[in-house]
Amino acid sequence: MKTIAFFNNKGGVGKTSLVYHLACMFADLDYKVIAADLDPQANLSGMFLEESRLERIWEKEKEKTVYGSIAPLFKARSGDMTKKPSVLGVHERIGLLVGDLRLSTIEDDLSAEWPRCLVRNQNERALRFTASFAEQIAAVGARHERDLALLDVGPNLGAINRSALIASDYVVIPLAPDLFSLQGLRNVGPTLREWHADWIDRIERKPDDLSFKLPGGCMQPLGYVVMRHTAIRNRPVKAYLRWIEKMPAEYAKHVLEEEHGRSVPIDADSNCLAHLKDYRSLMPLAQEANKPMFALKPADGVIGAQQNAVRSCYKDFRNLAERILIRIGKAK
Repeated sequence: MKTIAFFNNKGGVGKTSLVYHLACMFADLDYKVIAADLDPQANLSGMFLEESRLERIWEKEKEKTVYGSIAPLFKARSGDMTKKPSVLGVHERIGLLVGDLRLSTIEDDLSAEWPRCLVRNQNERALRFTASFAEQIAAVGARHERDLALLDVGPNLGAINRSALIASDYVVIPLAPDLFSLQGLRNVGPTLREWHADWIDRIERKPDDLSFKLPGGCMQPLGYVVMRHTAIRNRPVKAYLRWIEKMPAEYAKHVLEEEHGRSVPIDADSNCLAHLKDYRSLMPLAQEANKPMFALKPADGVIGAQQNAVRSCYKDFRNLAERILIRIGKAK
């Protein structure tokens, strides 16, 4: 199973919608997927589940959330997490690790355990805590024979995200065409390198008789996706162009550490996985129908030009999904 995190230090770039639609597209392409909601805001779970279902889980089935599975580990300060972490089937080929607002309560615990991972011969518990997301994802992936795990994480550089990124093989960076998103990109690159190097150091100091497997923490940058630009005649409006034009060089410099960046148009940049339209007229219909935008039908209220938008949306997300599959060596 390949694990892909979707991460930027800037919120509001369409990250959660991207994860949701890609999970649905991978399923449409006959891949078995885990969608892991590791953002304490739990918006991904809200996209997959009706509000009444999510309310019932949070109130009466708390052990079925991503927090509920690891809570015993943190509360007991030792021992194991839930023997069988829960994954909720939301589609024939999609299993959801349900998000939970209580996840934010372990931020301080994860932060405190990070330096303790370096204390040789005393660090097994700290490593277990830090790798708890990875262990959970690996467990459900193996049990349900999944091909891919997509991780939705929050827009910050805190301990929860560090533990989530440690679980990832690859990282996709969603970007909006604005100053704040580019600044987030400048933060993400150095942070990923620091977290990766620090985790490798901790792996090298692990006890020889460690009773569980640690993730590799590869966090390999896979590329970036430009989200939510308004288009006129299929071209971004002029106000956004200045930011879009900066993306190839900024990504190359800050994420890939290419000294002089890349002075190429974004459409010619191999690091740009996709340049997605907003499709804003489709999103309310998709939310009402509880399905991805590219799966909308006339019965869902799609009329006139919106039908062309649905077809274009399907093509865009399929091209993006196939490009990702090729890059991670999972294309069929």
